[in-house]
Amino acid sequence: MRFPLGKSSGEEKSKHPESSRKNFTVPRPIHAEIDLHALRHNLEVLREKAAGRTLWAVVKANAYGHGLENAVRAFEKADGLATIDLCDAERARKAGWKGRILLLEGFFDATDIEPLQKLDVETVIHSPWQIEILRAAKLMNVRCHVKVNSGMNRLGFLPVEVDGVVDMLDRIPGVSVMGVVTHFANAEPTYLGDAPASVGRQLTRMGRLAQTGASSCMANSAGILWHPEVGGSGVRAGVALYGVSPDAHISSEELGLIPAMTLKAKIIAIQEIAPGEVVGYGSRWTAKRRSRIAVVACGYADGYPRSMPDGAPVWVEGQLAPLTGSVSMDMLEIDVTDIPAAGLGTEVELWGKHLSVNRVAAACGTIGYELLCALARRVPVSVKEA
Repeated sequence: MRFPLGKSSGEEKSKHPESSRKNFTVPRPIHAEIDLHALRHNLEVLREKAAGRTLWAVVKANAYGHGLENAVRAFEKADGLATIDLCDAERARKAGWKGRILLLEGFFDATDIEPLQKLDVETVIHSPWQIEILRAAKLMNVRCHVKVNSGMNRLGFLPVEVDGVVDMLDRIPGVSVMGVVTHFANAEPTYLGDAPASVGRQLTRMGRLAQTGASSCMANSAGILWHPEVGGSGVRAGVALYGVSPDAHISSEELGLIPAMTLKAKIIAIQEIAPGEVVGYGSRWTAKRRSRIAVVACGYADGYPRSMPDGAPVWVEGQLAPLTGSVSMDMLEIDVTDIPAAGLGTEVELWGKHLSVNRVAAACGTIGYELLCALARRVPVSVKEA
């Protein structure tokens, strides 16, 4: 007998690009919905903020968990896609992307050069060993962007080294230098301007390389939204494209962004418990009153963090309900004592349109980026066109 949860929107054919799920049976009542209209809307918001500069849409980490193929469809009006590895570039080409593609960390090995050229992919150059690989390779036309370490101290050459690097690259037949690129460690408004790696200090370190109009790509999502003083010829929009504010203290709504991913699951059981009874592994949550505890079909194997504390919010029947007890592999429990409309089969929003992923992430001491990227392969994904 089929469990009486009602028809689940998760019954739609899975469109997760990496999912091996075969929909021969009714799927578990959990799914993530990806809103392509929201993605397109966010792209236009960022394009307006980019003020005529080349707009790279960052699609690394499977488009921040939203599906690379979905991003290719939604970001068709972007000037280029930026990602991490050639596998993503190949997927994007197979999905129909004919525009520019940039490898943000560059190539990783000499064996990458042939597919890089075949796929017509541009590459960041951040270290001397990459230059040596280019010197030894047979090149037709490799377009390079020189990475500048302007204060984040992760990848890149020091500003004083850039002229020499460009000169070395110019001397390699088949190499074209497109400009320079850097990444801001802290572009959020809550990071003070006189702090060690503020946008202002990073721009100062870059010197003439940061001049307005230079062939450079410096601003990330936060830089685009809050630092109009950042010049350059291009920008890289990342998390904001997916409707998430780069600063958890500022809402997506305030920025005119629409969350593109909504993670939903259904209530599969209700427990009526007495005062003094406990819930979940480790029995960390104790009922202080007679309580209705709803069991939701979502757990850490779906990408919902086990570290989530008691009281973390979920959205049920138009209001917030608190998490009760430890998140288990396939289930979590919430207190719906004060939400009488919540019952068997009720849909619960873990994050999305009504409940910011940043707010959920803050409850367990992380950031929205991590939750989006951690969406598990086993979660069915449906796509909303409009």
